[in-house]
Amino acid sequence: MRNLKLLKSLCNAELSHSAGSPLCVAVRSDTDSLLLASEFSIIEFNPRTGQVVNDVSLTEEGYMPDDGSGKLVGIQELAELESVCVATATGDVILYNLTTNEVECVGSVESGLTSMSWSPDEELVALTTGQQTVIMMTKEFEPITEVGIHQDDFGEGKFITVGWGKKETQFHGSEGKQAAQKKMLEVQPAMAWDDRRPRVSWRGDGQLFAVSAVCPQTGARRVRVWSREGVLQATSESLNGLEQALCWRPSGSLIACTQRHPNKHSVVFMEKNGLLHGDFTLPCSRDQAKVKELLWNSDSTVLLVWLEDVHSGADGHISTELQLWAVGNYHWYLKQSLAFGRDPQRAPACVHWDPQRPLRLHVVTRGWASLTYDWGWATDRSTGLDASDNANVAVIDGDKILVTTFRQGVVPPPMCSYELQLTSPVNLVTFLCQTQKSNHLAAMTADGQISVFGPGRSPSSPHAPSSNHTCLIWSFFQSHSFKLWFEQVVLEVAVDGVVTGMAYSFQSRTVALQLEDGQTRRLIWDSECPSVEDWTDFSGCPMNFPVPCVQMALCTVSEEEILLGLTDRSHLYAGDTQLASNVSSFVVHEDFLLVTTHAHTCRCLHLGTLTVKGLQEALGSDGGQNDETLRRVERGSKIVTVVTQDTRLILQMPRGNLETVHHRALVLAQLRKQLDCLKFRDAFECMRKLRINLNFMYDHNPKVFLENVETFITQLNSINHINLFLTELREEDTTGTMYPRPLNVPGPSPMTRAKKLDVVCDAFRHTMESMDPAKYCLSILTSHVKKTVPELEIALQKVHDLRAKPPGAAGVVGAEEALKYLLFLVNVNDLYDHSLGTYDFDLVLMVAEKSQKDPKEYLPFLNKLKTLEPNYQRYSIDKHLKRYSKALLHLSKCGEEHFPEALGLVREQKLFSEALELYPAHSPHYKALSCAYAEHLVAQQQPEQAGLLLWRCGEPGRALQAFVSASSWRHALCVAQQVPLPPDQLSLLARDMAERLIDQRRYAEGALLLDQYAKDCEEAISALIKGAVWEEALRLAYRHNRQDIIETDLKPALLEAFASHTSFLENNTALFGRHRNRLSVVQELKEKARLDMLGNEDGPDCPDAELYSEASSVMSNSKHSSSISRISSLKEGSPLEDVALLHALADIIGTVDKIREELHSLLKALVLFQYDRLAQKLQLAYEEALLMMEAAIPEVWSDGGPPSQTPVTGPDSTANSITASLQNQARPTSLPLPGQCSSSRASAESPSPWR
Repeated sequence: MRNLKLLKSLCNAELSHSAGSPLCVAVRSDTDSLLLASEFSIIEFNPRTGQVVNDVSLTEEGYMPDDGSGKLVGIQELAELESVCVATATGDVILYNLTTNEVECVGSVESGLTSMSWSPDEELVALTTGQQTVIMMTKEFEPITEVGIHQDDFGEGKFITVGWGKKETQFHGSEGKQAAQKKMLEVQPAMAWDDRRPRVSWRGDGQLFAVSAVCPQTGARRVRVWSREGVLQATSESLNGLEQALCWRPSGSLIACTQRHPNKHSVVFMEKNGLLHGDFTLPCSRDQAKVKELLWNSDSTVLLVWLEDVHSGADGHISTELQLWAVGNYHWYLKQSLAFGRDPQRAPACVHWDPQRPLRLHVVTRGWASLTYDWGWATDRSTGLDASDNANVAVIDGDKILVTTFRQGVVPPPMCSYELQLTSPVNLVTFLCQTQKSNHLAAMTADGQISVFGPGRSPSSPHAPSSNHTCLIWSFFQSHSFKLWFEQVVLEVAVDGVVTGMAYSFQSRTVALQLEDGQTRRLIWDSECPSVEDWTDFSGCPMNFPVPCVQMALCTVSEEEILLGLTDRSHLYAGDTQLASNVSSFVVHEDFLLVTTHAHTCRCLHLGTLTVKGLQEALGSDGGQNDETLRRVERGSKIVTVVTQDTRLILQMPRGNLETVHHRALVLAQLRKQLDCLKFRDAFECMRKLRINLNFMYDHNPKVFLENVETFITQLNSINHINLFLTELREEDTTGTMYPRPLNVPGPSPMTRAKKLDVVCDAFRHTMESMDPAKYCLSILTSHVKKTVPELEIALQKVHDLRAKPPGAAGVVGAEEALKYLLFLVNVNDLYDHSLGTYDFDLVLMVAEKSQKDPKEYLPFLNKLKTLEPNYQRYSIDKHLKRYSKALLHLSKCGEEHFPEALGLVREQKLFSEALELYPAHSPHYKALSCAYAEHLVAQQQPEQAGLLLWRCGEPGRALQAFVSASSWRHALCVAQQVPLPPDQLSLLARDMAERLIDQRRYAEGALLLDQYAKDCEEAISALIKGAVWEEALRLAYRHNRQDIIETDLKPALLEAFASHTSFLENNTALFGRHRNRLSVVQELKEKARLDMLGNEDGPDCPDAELYSEASSVMSNSKHSSSISRISSLKEGSPLEDVALLHALADIIGTVDKIREELHSLLKALVLFQYDRLAQKLQLAYEEALLMMEAAIPEVWSDGGPPSQTPVTGPDSTANSITASLQNQARPTSLPLPGQCSSSRASAESPSPWR
């Protein structure tokens, strides 16, 4: 639904003195200059400067006669050769070098030439000769083939008959079987005005070309399609009235021709197989005009039809018109009409589309005037600010304006809401920029007349609009002045340049102008003396577009008015700042900027919360999950309009069909406004329609919502809607997950941490009960059911109360309906169970009757329950419902005879803690429960807790066994003294427990029991020596006067410990050295392999580059040790051998570090017994080991960083990321320095005779 808007036109008459008349034109792509050829010369002309760059005479070179009778049949710029090629009717092919100004005849055809057409890639040229042949040549003018144009064969694409039956029995479509007997009609010869010259047109990819030529036998034109190699592919069917115009659409789909029918004049389209495929009718009668040429623009979006009158007027002259057609949704629209009148000097002689700019047209008139038109695609839409604006979009279609009012509904083109018929083709349409009158529009026709339309009125006079408003339209050819039409008043404001665009803002009443070079101006039009000033920012710096834009809009960003512009190359600018480079369309809607991109997305950005830099970042990001500003759209979608004060966004697909979407950002913005204004009903209806989670109504501002629950209920005034809202409630905060708040927008004050469901349900229930509990009965039930812990019993009780006291008012919900509603909300079995849990059998029967249960199933069960004692009855019900805690409570009240059953329930359901609270502490029931609990704890491998429980309830014997089993020797000895045990048994107990402790390597505690309770000092000293507790062993030896044990046991143990530690240090030092050396070798091999790979492969795209990349990865939560065992191995040559070596080195350092306290004690004992050399040797060995490891740390762990806690493996990890992670984790966290080691401390604390 776009129109062609003329951005600027350039007229230059500097060539009016040139001799002859222009015959053909081409565009030089690198300089945008025109290459013109006449009967006398070739001219290179720059239309912008009016300068003749090159002018070479063809008559002086002898290629054209001096009398001007010569003709040129084609011209082509050859960019690679920096030359221009022309062909003469006499048969010469001339090459003119634009750099050296040399003219050369590269070939000649004796029979003459009738046309020349180069392939789009400029690799081949097709020449048609006077002998009706086609010559194919290369760009070096080497002949490829020469074939006759008129051939009897159809071509290689000839249709194949499969031989299924006779022609008379085949299907003939809507014409029926009569088509089989239809005779071929005689084809009429070509029109008298046809120049009989062949027309050649290439397909955009240069693989095929079409030739339209007059058949010698019939005198009618026929189209043939040839391959790049000069092989005939297809021949068109004989068409009566086919004319000379021919042009192949660059996109390759259709060949455009013109055809005269008995009752109309049409542009018809052919496929490459020669069959017709669609057409459209020209707005002229059959014999009124002739089509001289058809020209597609470079992107195949516009078809130019060059029309001339068939008959001359009274003055003997004919009128000429250029029409621009575009297609949408299989309908052809006449978008622009350029009328050149009857003046022969103003009539076009050459017309050519610019190859670089698809919507630039070059026209050279017979009077040597150069005209350049620049168009841009624009959507003409109304831009009102309130609901009175109908969201109109006007589409130009010849002398009609198709207006669609999108507020009332979406009408797919080419249909519309209504049509406006004018007397001449329309070239421009615009809507009134005035509040309350935005539905008024003005149209300018090709003859320069302006018509103003308003709702319910006929068009007004072009010179006296009936409404007092402003129409802002600029002249085509006098663009240096900006004109404002008022009622019977014309003001003209001088502008320092050619105006190519305009934008207007309703809020600020600002008019922005754009000049042809991208500079912007501000029009001060509502003052006594209208003027134009530079567009500047807050600091006074000019803000201009770097390049001209085809669409502009004004908006306010960070309280500054910004001019947005979109170029024809899809670049979106805010002043001189580029916001994005892939924008296909945009529109400013209220406080939002909506943008569609070539990535098939639609962005909706809130201008009030972003800066220009923020807009740039938002448009450059990919958007995250639940990003309300981003929406995927169909490929190629463009914005048509946005309905004011609504959420409807109208998009048009490339084919032309429309789609209405409700962008999430627009919807949420409207909902936030409605909720802030307490328009709950409007917000609720919008959310239901557009499937927005109803939790947003509360989450947007919980405090305000809870304060206005009564307003919410009153506005909705619907039980069903209230119930729907309550049933949709979730604990999730949708403003933090599904619908996050816009950036820089403050949120509401935080609420209490109470459950959201409970808070909302309680608020609704209290409000409804205070308003009308009978009316809102079902909603009150819903508020009970939807709580975090459903209050089904309360809901059922309310239903039961309704049954007991039926409401008297008509239309009020009764018990039956309320129960049915509860059954709708809750599973019937759950409801039955909860009703049973109320212990109200009337309520149970009421629910059971509405369920699908068989009375034979539940009636006996209920009857049996009714016969039981009340507490036991409730116990039976709770046990049936598996509410065991409640069942135990009721069973505890049933008397002594039911205690065994209670004990069994406690054991079965493990309700020991609950049971102990139900019975007195000194009762036999409490003791029995405690013993049962203790047995349970022992079974759970918790004997110490069991012992405490047994000791507490008066079972010291069993408690003693539990403490002994738990090695809790202190508790065990206390209980033994309480029993009390005889001395001999106490000694045996201590000896038994000491053995347990020694087996658990608790030597000091075992020695204490042996010494103090078993009275066996020798065994105690032996245990201490075994555990290397040298100082305590020495103390007991002297305490019990057993110095003999020092000689017999202690000193030999010291020497044995010395030997063991010495051997340990030697082995670990040697192993550390081997691993360190091997690690160096492995790292060198891997570095060499990496360098070799980088030298042989092309950078990061090689298959194995990931092995050496440094990219971080997301790891799984695998344990460090299990990761190592899976992926690393110390075996030489394994893939991750270096990782395993790093871990082994770290383990050795940690192991050596752990023995320092033990080594410290040993060194002191050795010094005490004068083993100085041994102590010195051991200390030196330890220091050497530490120094070696300390020196190796910077070499092994070169980065020196702390160990990483990142998990090792995971689905997103790579080989190198696993290696790096394991290397970090393998690094030792601490290492004692030589000056801080245990041996150093030993030397500081004791004499140093060995130093």
